[in-house]
Amino acid sequence: MPSLTDVRFAELAQDIACDVHSKTQDDDNILKVQEISRAFVSDTITVPTKEMNAYALRASLGDDVYFEPSTALLETHVAKITGKEAGLFLPTGTMSNQVALRTHLQQPPYSIITDARAHIYRMEAGGAAFHSGANSIPIIPANEHHLTWEDIEPRIVSGTDIHVAPTHIIALENTLNGTIIPQDDVIEISKNARSRGIIMHLDGARIWHVAAETGLSMKELCDPFESVSLCLSKGLGAPIGTVLVGSTPFITKARWFRKLFGGGMRQTGYMAGCAAYALTYNFPMLPRVHALAKRMQQGLEQLGVGILSPAETCMLFYDPSPIGVEYWEVVERAAQLPDPIKLNGSRLMMHIQTSPQAIEDFLDLLRTLKEEKAAAGWKPENAPPKKKTLFRDVYVKAVRPA
Repeated sequence: MPSLTDVRFAELAQDIACDVHSKTQDDDNILKVQEISRAFVSDTITVPTKEMNAYALRASLGDDVYFEPSTALLETHVAKITGKEAGLFLPTGTMSNQVALRTHLQQPPYSIITDARAHIYRMEAGGAAFHSGANSIPIIPANEHHLTWEDIEPRIVSGTDIHVAPTHIIALENTLNGTIIPQDDVIEISKNARSRGIIMHLDGARIWHVAAETGLSMKELCDPFESVSLCLSKGLGAPIGTVLVGSTPFITKARWFRKLFGGGMRQTGYMAGCAAYALTYNFPMLPRVHALAKRMQQGLEQLGVGILSPAETCMLFYDPSPIGVEYWEVVERAAQLPDPIKLNGSRLMMHIQTSPQAIEDFLDLLRTLKEEKAAAGWKPENAPPKKKTLFRDVYVKAVRPA
């Protein structure tokens, strides 16, 4: 094989070199932060601050597939505050939930009980069936708010009937659509499940909000569960990461499945540093986020706008049809404001970087739209009748009619 000349290697290196910065990157980033402050689409869009980056860059240097000190400290800390023996850092909440289910479920056939609105059931691409071969039993809460033992007990599959898949896991989600499951109901479900040998898993992507709103400790909230998935990017504002907690044998096996799923990561110290900063400095900001969401709901109700799901924590779902307005009209007009607001549909999500002014501007926009509709002759009795369905999906995408 001929050796490379210095000139040829320089050409090769030039071909491979990459620059991901735009010519106006610093200005672009300033504009992006402003855009995020006026976006109600999700709490995953928050970005690291200079202070978070400065702290995270001082984290340890290591390969987490072998051992990464700062990541190990983060795992140990989250396990400690949740009252569990061990923790495991994963890149996403979906992977965390799916690794947890796969670790618990050893020999099919088996089934998982979830809320019909749950992320595990609706938003993880059928992962429970794909990864674990598990049948899902989705349940619609009778109270239209949260699952209770009365909802769950009749749907548990047990016995030796070869036609069915016995229930091995009850997976709850707290918060779900921003609403909180009363802890007494969680405890009752757990007590009855454990008496039947059924495992309890919690998708606690936004469990931090429950603690901030109720004052319950993380340990109290997590005690009823064998495993808990806790997201660090939703709500808390870390750029990436989820910690799965449980017993030491459970986490040892889960680490194996994390590798199998392709989730083994290398230099995660920076990510762990961002997460630690978020726990320390961003968690205390959650009450402010809840206050913003409640202000949004109050303003909408004063305008006569419908509320599909209330602002118990960081989000709410609204319905503009009582004032004669459709979602697509709101989205388009919000995007045309001098200082645009970004929306997707019915969900309004507040986060740690939400601008209070964006909420007031959004309410002003709805007020303007209401006045325009009234001036055009629209009256409340013109509102289309609401269809009563067994399952009411509060997620409504804004789609302009063809």
